[in-house]
Formats: sequence, structure tokens, C-alpha cells
Amino acid sequence: MSEKPDRKIMFPQSGGFLQGLTLRIKLILRLLGDGRVNPLLKLLPIGSLVYLVVPDIAPGPIDDAAVIWLATYLFVELCPPEVVQEHLDGLKATRKVMDSYQETSQPDGQGEIIDGEIVDGDNQEGK
Repeated sequence: MSEKPDRKIMFPQSGGFLQGLTLRIKLILRLLGDGRVNPLLKLLPIGSLVYLVVPDIAPGPIDDAAVIWLATYLFVELCPPEVVQEHLDGLKATRKVMDSYQETSQPDGQGEIIDGEIVDGDNQEGK
């Protein structure tokens, strides 16, 4: 009896709900644009969005959310694992670069950020 390979995709657990959701959306968008993913498989997330727009019999957003979640979950799970892992690694690398950029661009106590601009503490007019 042969063992099935482990198809479990490991998403990073650090961060909150919104970071995880953002990562999942970016992953799905990257997989949709990848030519190595079966075109019929790409119909799952697209079809779930069409279901969201088309009026349906059951009232409320719960059934729409369930259909979108199930379709996107199945899409990621049915995509080739090596392709998913490649895109996840790319997203993690991008996130590490952005985190390091934010750390180096933060002012070190020499001023404060007001409306997206760094204001030097010594040259604040009117204060």
C-alpha cells in the first residue's frame, strides 16, 4: 500500500487575521496568473465571485462567504503543491523586504510623522 504525499500547505502563523487574509488573496491572484495551474481549476475562484454577484435564493451574506471560502480553499489545495510553495516563498520574501524597509525608514526619535511627512523636532514652527 503506497502512502500519499503530504499535500498540506503551511501558511505562516505570524500576524493577525487580516495579514493572513491578505496573504491568501495575494497567493490566489498569483496562482490565477501562473500558467502552470490548470485553466479549469482557475474557474473555482472566478466562479465563486460570479456567485457573489448573481442574485441567489438564500438571503444574506453567509452563504456567499461560505461559497467563496470553499472555492478558494479548494483552489489552493488542488493547485500543484510546488507551485503554491514557490509563490508562498515569494510572498514571504516580499514581506521580509517590506518589514526591513519599514524598520530602516523609521525615524529614531529625531522627529515625528505628521500627515506622512517626517517633521524635525527642532524645526517645528508654531509650537
